[in-house]
Amino acid sequence: MSTTLPGHAAAQSATPARRADDRLARRATDRRSVRRTVSLVIPARDEARNIPWVFEQIPRCVDEVLLVDGESRDATLAMASNCLPNVRTVRQRGPGKGTALRTGFAAATGEFIVMIDADGSMSPGEIPHFLHFLDHGYDFVKGSRYLSGGGSLDLTTVRSLGNRALLSVVNRLYGARLTDLCYGYCAFRRDFLDTLELSATGFEIEAEMVAHALRKGLRIAEVPSLELPRRSGRSHLHAVSDGRRVLRTLIAERPGARPTQTKAVGER
Repeated sequence: MSTTLPGHAAAQSATPARRADDRLARRATDRRSVRRTVSLVIPARDEARNIPWVFEQIPRCVDEVLLVDGESRDATLAMASNCLPNVRTVRQRGPGKGTALRTGFAAATGEFIVMIDADGSMSPGEIPHFLHFLDHGYDFVKGSRYLSGGGSLDLTTVRSLGNRALLSVVNRLYGARLTDLCYGYCAFRRDFLDTLELSATGFEIEAEMVAHALRKGLRIAEVPSLELPRRSGRSHLHAVSDGRRVLRTLIAERPGARPTQTKAVGER
């Protein structure tokens, strides 16, 4: 059963009247049963052997699949088109996972945007749980491996210790009560893409998204998620160096700090 994080983020910026108006608007929308569109953004580089499993698991609630290719040297693009003929392939504009995600977000057309990895470590079958909370008034939903019902079959001791240390930093700096940080299974309303002001180029984009969502007062929910082992190939993550980038991002984006200048996708 999915578990929500208390709506502490909303209370940090929105007035009670504003929150009440927003809730009424959301409920009215729910009563009209307006169908929302969903875009799934998948950054990939040399993931041809993992694409078939990932694409097989994508649920029907997803309307648009965008594969952001980071100059793959294997058959990633051919495999994606073979598994899902209507997949949208987008060329990554610059190096790094953050650049890949920002490229995909800019190209997405759905009202809701979901992001997962292409290595098979995140099950697309969990997407409906994320959408449930977006459908019920939350603005940003993130997976947690530490909530009841979640977990990880892939966390090393170093990654686990690093994640917990960085989590304590973000909770202290932002007055939050998150249970997980360095996990890139997230979904959000496309209307808030500009609000998130994303500029990160590497793996630290996941922390930047959370930090900006907290700082901007978005309504955040966490849902249990099970992290699976990478199905094939080697991870592009470097725990120590990427951990340092995450820490620098959290400190630079803390409340009261001068906002970083957002760069357009592809800008150097």
